[in-house]
Amino acid sequence: MDDEQNRQQEDWLNSRRNRLPSFTEVLSRRTRPPVDLFMFYIFLQREGAEDILDFWLDVQQHENLCRAYFKDVRKSGRTIKEDWPQYWEYARRRGSIYGTVVGLQPTAVKRSTTSTAEMMNEQEKNSTAHVADEKRGGQRSTTPGYEKEPISSPPLTVNTPDLDPPRSTTPFSLSRRTPTLFNSKRASRAPTIIPRSAAISRMDLIASAERIFFRYLSPAGTVNSPENHEIYLPPALRIHTFPLSSTQEPKSQSDLNMMAHIPDMFHAQKEYCFRAMEQDAFPRFLRSKAFGNLTPVSALVRLVIGLIVLWIGLAAGFSLIFLDVQPKSKRFFLFIPFAFAILFLISHQYELDPILVFLGQSESTPFRTLTIREPYVKRLLLGRAIWVTTLVSTCVAALTFLFWAVPGHRL
Repeated sequence: MDDEQNRQQEDWLNSRRNRLPSFTEVLSRRTRPPVDLFMFYIFLQREGAEDILDFWLDVQQHENLCRAYFKDVRKSGRTIKEDWPQYWEYARRRGSIYGTVVGLQPTAVKRSTTSTAEMMNEQEKNSTAHVADEKRGGQRSTTPGYEKEPISSPPLTVNTPDLDPPRSTTPFSLSRRTPTLFNSKRASRAPTIIPRSAAISRMDLIASAERIFFRYLSPAGTVNSPENHEIYLPPALRIHTFPLSSTQEPKSQSDLNMMAHIPDMFHAQKEYCFRAMEQDAFPRFLRSKAFGNLTPVSALVRLVIGLIVLWIGLAAGFSLIFLDVQPKSKRFFLFIPFAFAILFLISHQYELDPILVFLGQSESTPFRTLTIREPYVKRLLLGRAIWVTTLVSTCVAALTFLFWAVPGHRL
């Protein structure tokens, strides 16, 4: 079995040497900079759309928590049917993504989309370790910069279409959010980690779902917390109310039936966010990081500097011509401003700095770099850097020769 796993791992690594990573591989943290999950998060943050990734990670954390709860129940010697009969009946009738974990027949297992299902085995391997760390009081976060803050949970009523507040119209046009250009700190602080020192209980599952709802799905302004950032969802996927409370154990039959929905509550929304990121943001991310190594701000600064230096070079060149400065060979020194100007201008055009590429660096935030470690991306960038260097050298040589060849004429 170990030999088979090693062979599969080697085959996967060999296949990665000649292709770009898939979105599933990025989310499962199997890629290296500059096309890893951290860089993808910064890319979304720059567009002011990181909440959709935060939501996906939060729901993944919630599902791992539910999966760990079901495994703990089975390890205790009890069946899910005995421990949580309402959920068992719900899963048997409606299907569940935890079917194999809770012991349902294969026909009752609700399938994830292909992309997310590929990640499930890897996530299941790590979920036990994550939950064990949390039980020991570890404050682990799957994205950087998390700090726990309480979120108040006011009672909500069902929103009718007439009273429904204005919402975003696309997954990546969030209400009242602006792109973050210079700030590398997280605008939101999901995924949420709920600290505990005891075994996972159903109240922990309710608290996890409650935080997700009030952070991402409740309309903006209904929760008195800076962490409330509603994400866009189609009307069919919107959840308008969360009648349960993490501070009060459900007792009525209606609350117990509602609690049975908690493990699978956000899975359809998670799949929608996955497809939205895969089809919209991820291709742009690959174009930005696999074929370039500059951030938009850094490229804009190079454009401004390039135009200024080009103006200086042209002014110096025309001065040498119309002052008829001798010897004529002094004009060859014009290659210095021309080289810097053309390098900056072409770097802006391609969003690629060949010097940084030759040093094995790619920008994460403006003027802050990290080492390029993804083999195929490194080859792509190296090839483009050689082309940019050739283009810069040709343009500089042509401009320098042109100003040298023009006969001098003192005005």
